[in-house]
Amino acid sequence: MSNLNGVMMQYFHWYIPAEGRLWSQVADRAIELATSGITALWLPPAYKGIGGGADVGYGVYDMYDLGEFDQKGAIRTKYGTREHYLLALKQLRQAGVQVYADAVLNHRMGGDQAELCRATPYSRGDRIHAKGEQREIQAYTGFNFPGRQGVHSSFQWHWQHFDAVDYDQLHPNERDTVYLLEGKQFDDEVSLEFGNFAYLMGCDLDCQHPEVREELARWGRWYLDTTGADGFRLDAIKHIAAWFFPEWLDSLERYAGKDLFVVGEYWVNSLTILLRYIDEVGGRMAVFDVPLHYNFHRAGRAWREFDLRRILEGSVMQARPTHAVTFVENHDSQPLQALESVVEAWFKPLAYALILLRQEGYPCLFHADYYGAVYEDFGRDGRPYHIVMPSHRFLLDIFLAVRRDHAYGPQYDYFDHPATIGWTRLGDAEHPGGLAVLMSNGDYGCKWMEVGHPSTVYRDSTGHVAEAVVTNADGWGEFRCNGGSVSVWVSQI
Repeated sequence: MSNLNGVMMQYFHWYIPAEGRLWSQVADRAIELATSGITALWLPPAYKGIGGGADVGYGVYDMYDLGEFDQKGAIRTKYGTREHYLLALKQLRQAGVQVYADAVLNHRMGGDQAELCRATPYSRGDRIHAKGEQREIQAYTGFNFPGRQGVHSSFQWHWQHFDAVDYDQLHPNERDTVYLLEGKQFDDEVSLEFGNFAYLMGCDLDCQHPEVREELARWGRWYLDTTGADGFRLDAIKHIAAWFFPEWLDSLERYAGKDLFVVGEYWVNSLTILLRYIDEVGGRMAVFDVPLHYNFHRAGRAWREFDLRRILEGSVMQARPTHAVTFVENHDSQPLQALESVVEAWFKPLAYALILLRQEGYPCLFHADYYGAVYEDFGRDGRPYHIVMPSHRFLLDIFLAVRRDHAYGPQYDYFDHPATIGWTRLGDAEHPGGLAVLMSNGDYGCKWMEVGHPSTVYRDSTGHVAEAVVTNADGWGEFRCNGGSVSVWVSQI
């Protein structure tokens, strides 16, 4: 991260309009974002996907095409052209905002040529026991990128570079099948869901193949040279052998001559599994705090029935704060998406206070929570839905300013009531005065908390409580909040 009290923002959501304007918007807002307290942006995959100009970026086709070549029916990506992308990165750097690129290293989709090969069929739900004998299949595993014609890289992908696919042109109606290619095995050191969850989608890269590892390192060097990225958000890491990443990151950091910030998406609601993964990669990357997100999801649904004293229980933030990227919502958990686990709108201010105003973890804001989002899509039940995600920007801007100016020094916790919890930060020499945070998922709450500054006036920066608090001679004050709300008290020093 860029500095103490850094904050990243996921600057996209799944339903950003496919108008090719996101990169230009980023460039226009670079100074505004920096001024608000955002120190880094996680930008969406910038390369061409199978859906061309409408692809969110995770159906990866060509990682060297940043919106430069006429491929998959478009030159630009969903977010704009290569020119606009690089201009946006330049504007962010000039504003002092770091950039984390979204790297999807697990699969390729939309092959240019079908190739004959042999494979063994497995059920999607059982990657241990084959459901048939090895046979000949025809899969779209040939990628020669005719629209790019070797510019930036002459490497072409063929079936030997993959270990599994999910489509056989010879049996197009066969469903729920994963085909393990001849001479291959599912990667080790991956999630054990379905027995082995190495295969996710598309043409699954075989990281045990030396040419694959060499190509991924070559692409990483090219990407750093081209974009100057400060780090990566790694997609779908539970489907890729854990041993691969330290090798890949070592090669890139040696090449770049600097440390790169890296956070991995390992989507599992298990602290044990996440801590084990962090250890498996030698602590080389942070992980998104998925268990904390699910705590927020449950708390919002349960209202006052949720015991707020347990809100951090089982989280990476609590157990390994140095490796926790905390978040409230993201593009996968938002309404109608694959991992839908919505945090209710009333609870989001409380959740964001927990990740932005405490000392543990590296917080990540979500574009749709900051700016709001309105979109339509079909649900899992096949019915159409109109979704409105309200903007929380007013409060988030307040939290960002408080984090930047006041969230320093020792932290005292007051997680001693099931419906009302709080904490204080005592400040430091450069940021005197500190803060006090109090929240309730029930009725009006109040709590005596120590801020370490005697006879000092504190006001609620959110404006939810109008009356000021004056601390006593020992530096304690009786702080208050409304029901189902959060108040953030800062000193008037």
